[in-house]
Amino acid sequence: MNKPVLLIVDDDPQVLAAVRRDLRSRYRENYMIIGAPSGEEALSAMRELKSRGDSLALIICDQRMPGMMGSEVLAQSRAIYPLARRVLLTAYSDIDAAIKAINEAHLDHYLSKPWQPPEERLFPVVDDLLDAWQAEYLPEAKGLRLVGFQWSPQSHAIKDYLASNLIPYRWLDVARDADARALLDAAGVTNEELPALFFDDGSPVLRNPAPRQVAERLGKPLTAAFDLYDLAIVGAGPAGLAAAVYGASEGLRTLLLDRHSPGGQAGSSSRIENYLGFPAGVSGSELTRRAIAQAQRLGAEFLAPLEVTGVSIEGGYKSLALSDGRKIVTRALLAATGMSYREHLAPGIKEHTGAGVYYGAATTEAAAFRDRHVTVVGGGNSAGQGAIYLARYATEVDIVIRRESLRDTMSQYLIEQIEKTPNIHLRPQTEIEKVEGDGHVESVVFKSLTDGSTASHPADALFIFIGTRPRNDWLPPEVLLDEKGFVLTGRDLMAAEGYARIWKEQREPLLLETSVHGVFAAGDLRSGAMNRVASAVGEGSMVVRLVHEYLTLT
Repeated sequence: MNKPVLLIVDDDPQVLAAVRRDLRSRYRENYMIIGAPSGEEALSAMRELKSRGDSLALIICDQRMPGMMGSEVLAQSRAIYPLARRVLLTAYSDIDAAIKAINEAHLDHYLSKPWQPPEERLFPVVDDLLDAWQAEYLPEAKGLRLVGFQWSPQSHAIKDYLASNLIPYRWLDVARDADARALLDAAGVTNEELPALFFDDGSPVLRNPAPRQVAERLGKPLTAAFDLYDLAIVGAGPAGLAAAVYGASEGLRTLLLDRHSPGGQAGSSSRIENYLGFPAGVSGSELTRRAIAQAQRLGAEFLAPLEVTGVSIEGGYKSLALSDGRKIVTRALLAATGMSYREHLAPGIKEHTGAGVYYGAATTEAAAFRDRHVTVVGGGNSAGQGAIYLARYATEVDIVIRRESLRDTMSQYLIEQIEKTPNIHLRPQTEIEKVEGDGHVESVVFKSLTDGSTASHPADALFIFIGTRPRNDWLPPEVLLDEKGFVLTGRDLMAAEGYARIWKEQREPLLLETSVHGVFAAGDLRSGAMNRVASAVGEGSMVVRLVHEYLTLT
């Protein structure tokens, strides 16, 4: 198989030669570096690479070229190689154009001339971009292949597990892909045994597996390495990941667990635009990939899918009961399980869940709805990000909200992007009356909240981003909650009913400590949390300092 390609585009022969020389010095063992002297020739080269089945990993394109500007070349390249990373090479005077291209061309980075020394200004950028590309890229004929029916809840569960755990795979729909039937027939797999997971190492096919079986086959750890931990973290969203990074880096024996996958709801975001330090934005999966790698490099253990079903306190030690009957013991515990979606009560929702109705999961299922009609329910940032991502594939995306506008519930940058996306339509003061279909979603009935009228519209999928509730069902009853079920911490506990009865320590609770000493809460699960990725990361980091303080007191 040919090496993936790095394409350099510049009309200045000296600059073109210099960039190719620098890139070859570092990447020639794993990549083929080629050049093009104009935008037109670059696009022609991309089409030729595509026709040969070669992979394009990165495009570095000069902005000011005769005939076609660099931002236009990068924008057009998305239709040929949507996963390739795009970098704009600019003079200092063109920085404004580069920033504008972040949105218009979905630019991943921009480099200012000169880029010397490359060890400081070029290679770190390219390294990060190629790592991100490798995490998403999968050759057509290799790797994991998941075969099933698009409208199967079981197929959706495995797709969601693989995608959420950043495991590259190829999805083959039996009803639409000729390769799928050939694979099934060769392996003797029947329709009743779907979904089926095929491996490229010749190992036996997994037939209708549960996510845990997939994890075991892929060699994911599911057993704790130690009998006792300094800090156990339940929930691997932004707060839990940050706590794992800081806990491990500061010498605590740290264990991170999640019942599904790392990243939490933020991990499924197609693009987070307002996270500090990422001017081009960052996908939730990319942020998660970096965080979990960092935590594990520093020594934290990560186990998933592994569900904690209960906690008991025994002489200051916290014993975590797992769904498989095992127990894990820790000195300090962080609850960072965030929120989960409530089941929408409209008729037809329950029957079609996993068969056209999805809670979140826009990035997992978007490609399956190319050239189709989809509906997004919700007006928060997650709904906005999901709608924008779905609009890359779907012919039409309806956003249904009960309010008059998105102003009070969504960030302004998302509102502006939605307004500029022609195939996204906002339906204000509207709710879902019911979902209809035979075996899968075929139409959605909207109800107007102004006059009560209803209207049926064609729809192939419904993505729900409303009705979240705190995931507190695994916590012991001694952990005090507010009226909505969020965990009370610190001084907020003192006004709570039952505080004096439960808290018997000769000190006040620490800032993020719950009513059970040594049990902390951070992120969206905590009462008063800001519901932002950055604030969750801050709280998770802060907890480690408080855990140290707690451990010195015990």
